[in-house]
Amino acid sequence: MLQRNEQGKTQGGFTMVELIVVIVLIGILGAIAGNRFFNRSAYDVPSTAEQARTMLRYAQKLAIARNAPVFVRFEPNRMSLCNADLPAGCAPAQMVANPGGFAAGDDATRTHCGTANWYCLGRPPAIAVTLNPAVDWLRFDALGRPSLEGGAAGGVTLTFSAAGVAGSQAVTVTEETGYVR
Repeated sequence: MLQRNEQGKTQGGFTMVELIVVIVLIGILGAIAGNRFFNRSAYDVPSTAEQARTMLRYAQKLAIARNAPVFVRFEPNRMSLCNADLPAGCAPAQMVANPGGFAAGDDATRTHCGTANWYCLGRPPAIAVTLNPAVDWLRFDALGRPSLEGGAAGGVTLTFSAAGVAGSQAVTVTEETGYVR
């Protein structure tokens, strides 16, 4: 707003009302954006589901390329790829190397998978994963077909969700073809 002073010169500036309105608007925008910035659960659900989809697709393609089975292990806090089904877990010699050469850099993966360069995905703390049917592993054979524990043919559905977040993300491996969606 332009005003003239005693000498007739014009001066520019903002009124107190304009300044208060701008400060209130910045506060409202900050409260909305801050809440979304600090609540990562809404972003962790779809990104974790997409990482799981990618891992399952890679396991299937690797089994076909190697003409040998690849196992996807489902553990409470992680999901990993292994070349053999071992009751005690995946031995270091049986771990499938990460195609990028290094593990994901997120906190959950570092915490639950360690620093090894194997293909492992840690579960973020706010994310819940349900498995239907409840199995410890899924095996892709040399033709890319999935089978469950005990050798029974079958698919699996993983559902990722978080408390306080609307909706969930499902990852499904179809029974006969192994198609991941």
